[in-house]
Amino acid sequence: MTLRILLSLLFLLPALALGEARKVDDYQWEGVERVVAIGDIHGDLDHYMATLKAAGLVDKRGRWAGGETHLVQVGDLPDRGPDTREIIEHISKLAKQAKRAGGHVHSLIGNHEVMNVTGDLRYLHAGEIAAFETSKSKDLQDRYLDIYLAQLQETDPEAYAALPPNFRAQWKTEHPPGWLEHRQAWDPRWNPEAEYAAWVMERKVAIRINDSIFVHGGISAQYCGNSLASLTERVVEGLKNYDPAKPGILEDPNGPLWYRGLSGRQPAALPETVAAILERHGANRIIVGHTPTFGVVWPEYGGRTVVVDTGISDYYGGNVAYLEITADARTAGYLDGKLPLPEGDASRVEYLEAVIALNPDNKKLLERLERLKNPPPVEAAPPADAEAAGEEPPEPLICGTS
Repeated sequence: MTLRILLSLLFLLPALALGEARKVDDYQWEGVERVVAIGDIHGDLDHYMATLKAAGLVDKRGRWAGGETHLVQVGDLPDRGPDTREIIEHISKLAKQAKRAGGHVHSLIGNHEVMNVTGDLRYLHAGEIAAFETSKSKDLQDRYLDIYLAQLQETDPEAYAALPPNFRAQWKTEHPPGWLEHRQAWDPRWNPEAEYAAWVMERKVAIRINDSIFVHGGISAQYCGNSLASLTERVVEGLKNYDPAKPGILEDPNGPLWYRGLSGRQPAALPETVAAILERHGANRIIVGHTPTFGVVWPEYGGRTVVVDTGISDYYGGNVAYLEITADARTAGYLDGKLPLPEGDASRVEYLEAVIALNPDNKKLLERLERLKNPPPVEAAPPADAEAAGEEPPEPLICGTS
C-alpha cells in the first residue's frame, strides 16, 4: 500500500468515525449529532422566534442557521395567540432552508392542530381570524348568508321563520371578517383543498431520532404496542373521515394527542409501561409537550421522559426554553444560560433551584419547588369493585395496542 493511499485513509478516519445522519424510514433517524426540541407555541411569533434564536437555529433575519441540527417542534402551533398563520408559514420555509443545509425541521401534530381541522374552535384567538381578513371578507359574509338563508327557507321554512330579526347581524358578530376564510383554510368539510388541513396531514404524530421518541401528548399503556407509523396513520385517517360522533384517537384522553400520564399528571403511567414503550421502540427517553411546566424543561421517571412544554406562548408566561440532545449531553437551554438535565429524580431539586436562579420572579417555579420538597400525601385509591366483592382485582395494563 502506497504512502499516498495511507494518507488518504487517515484523512477519511474522522469522517468514518463520526458517521452521518441516516433516515431509517419516515419515522426514524439515526446518527443525528444535535437535536433541539421545543414545546407548544400557541400563536406567539415573538417568543417562538426568541426560542429559535436562543438555540442558535436562526439568524437575525429568522433564516436557518442550525446547520445539520434536527429541530423537533412537538405540536400545538395554533390557538391562544394571534400569530398562528405567520408561524406556520415561517416553520414551513425554515424546513426547506434546513434541508438545504443538511438539517431537518420536524413539526409534529398536536391536539390543537386537530381541533382546528375538525372545527373545535374553543381556543381560537381573535387575531387568528383577523389574519385571514381581506378587503373582500365582508362581501363573502353577505354572499354566504344569502345562500344559507335561501337554502334554509327552501328546505326548512319553519326554522327560517323562527330566526330572530337580528340573525344576520348576530351571525356576523359571532363570525367576524376572516372567519369564513379561516375555515376554508383549515376545514376539509368547508374546502376539500384546505391548505392548512393538508399541511397538518403531512405531519407526523410521533418520531424517533437516535434514542429519543418525540410525541405531543404521550404514549399510554393502551397505545404502547402501536408502531410510530400506526399512530400517525390513525390520526390522519381520523381527520380525513372525521365523524364528530366517533372521534376515536383524535379525542381519546389516552391517545397520543391528549395523554398526560408521562408528564407527572395523574393518573400517571406505570414505570413498567414507560420501560415497555422504550423497549418497544429501542429508545432511552420520550420527549413530550402538551402539559405546561411554566418555565422549566422537566424530567420525569428518572429522566426517561422529558416535558418540553415550558409555556413559550405569552398566554402561559412567555417562558423561552428548549431541550438540546447530543451524543455527550442532554441540556436545557434558557435565555440566561444552559443547564445539564438531571438524569435521576434525586437531583431535580438542585436543578430546579438553578433554573429559578435564572428566573427568580417565576412564581410557578417557586410553587413547583415547594411541592417537590414537600410533596402532598398520597391518598389511597378506593378499592376496585372486584376487590370490594372479595375478588382478585384485574391486573393493570402494562402495554397494549389500541
